[in-house]
Parts: sequence; structure tokens; C-alpha cells
Amino acid sequence: MKLTQINSYILEDITSVEHPSDFIKDSNYTALILRLPFIEDDEAQAKSFAFIATQESVYEYDRDKKSLIPIGDFNDFYEKLDILVDRLIEDIKTLHLKIDDLEDFIYQPKSEDVMVKGLSLRQSVSLIRRMIFNANMAFELFLKYYSDKDNFDIHAFNDIDEHLERVKNLALAAEDRLDHLHDFYKTRVDEKMNKNMYYLTIMSGIFMPLTLITGFFGINTGGLPWVNHPNGTLYVVIVSVIIEIIFLATFLMLLRKK
Repeated sequence: MKLTQINSYILEDITSVEHPSDFIKDSNYTALILRLPFIEDDEAQAKSFAFIATQESVYEYDRDKKSLIPIGDFNDFYEKLDILVDRLIEDIKTLHLKIDDLEDFIYQPKSEDVMVKGLSLRQSVSLIRRMIFNANMAFELFLKYYSDKDNFDIHAFNDIDEHLERVKNLALAAEDRLDHLHDFYKTRVDEKMNKNMYYLTIMSGIFMPLTLITGFFGINTGGLPWVNHPNGTLYVVIVSVIIEIIFLATFLMLLRKK
């Protein structure tokens, strides 16, 4: 089969690297587009595959050569898909192992950069989930169309469909685990912030009476006590200490009750 035999609209779809997974039917052939996510350089990256199937043969669109390359019959097509889906399963398992490492890391005392790692994994997992969801729907349409054909091994292709479903479930489970880790990390950050606010409140309570006394005796008006007394400064210090003790005792009692 040649590209010239493909409908121009369908040809535009299979040659596009951005086209989502889809199953397209024509009178003499069908087109199966699978846009799948694979882990490369520690990130999920999309890779598009396009297949043209007739009653007897299956072809893959080669993006480098810009031509249709024969795969063989449906049994050969199954083996091709089986390799791709097995790699998907291995990649999602690798992500789960990274989430395991993240779980161990987040419980350590110093884990400030945990959000950077978590967001990177979340981005990859989210991409995998979205793309596998579309690929799964497109492949189910493909199965439905060819399920009653004599040369189509429905059991073999059901195995591919089951593997795609497994990848989707693993991606959903990974998202759920990352959400729980994010909630835990946020709770710990909130606790740390509350502790810092607690210490700031205590510091403010300590200096509040001293600020009040300093402000009072710094007023530029007459009639202030002990202005001309030789021991005025000593009296002010004594009064300040007494007020500070009373204030701190009351303040600490209120904090202890809470």
C-alpha cells in the first residue's frame, strides 16, 4: 500500500506528530493512531505511531522515510504492539520506584527540594495518564471493528488492551500517591510555619512592654516622672522589669492553657 492511496484528510492525521490517539475507518482500510508516552531523560515524552490496516496486512508510517512500511499480518502487528506496551509498563513501574524513593526522602528531616522532585514526577505521570486514556479508547474501537474478522486473533489483542488498561491504572495509582505525598509535605510545611509564628509571637510579647515604656518616656512633654531625679533611669529600669515579669507571666499562662 502507498501513501497516494490514503485519503488526504487521514494522511494529514497520521503524519502529524501532535495528533491524539484515534481510530479512523475508511472503505478499504483503517488507520490506528497511538500517541504514547515513554520515559526519556527522566521525563515522559510523547511519541506518535500511525498504522494502516487492510483486511490482509498492516503497515506502519515511517516518519523518517515518510512512507508506509509493511509490518505483516495481524499476528506481526500484535508482536509490534506487545513490545511497545511492555515498554510502557516498564516505564510506569520505573516511575513508581521513583515515587518510592520520594516517599523515603520526604520523611527525612531535611527535604526542602521535595516539591521539585514531586512536581517533575507529577508532570510525567499526568502526561502518561492523559495519553494512555486516549490510546486505550482508540484501541478499543480498533478491537471492536476487527473482532469478527477471521484472520484477527481477538485474544491476543485483548491482551494488548489489558496491558494498556494496566498502564492507565498504574498511572492513576501514581497520581494518587503523589497527591498524598503533596498533602503530607504541605501539612509539615504548615506545622513549621506555625512553629515559626509561635516563636515570633513570643519575641513580640517580650519586647512589647519595653517598647511601650520606651515610647512613654520618650514623649517630648513636661511632667514626666523622674525627669530631674538623679536615680530616674534606675527607677525606669525597675518599673520596666516589673511590668515585663507581670506581662510575661500572664502571656505564658495563656499560652500554656491553649
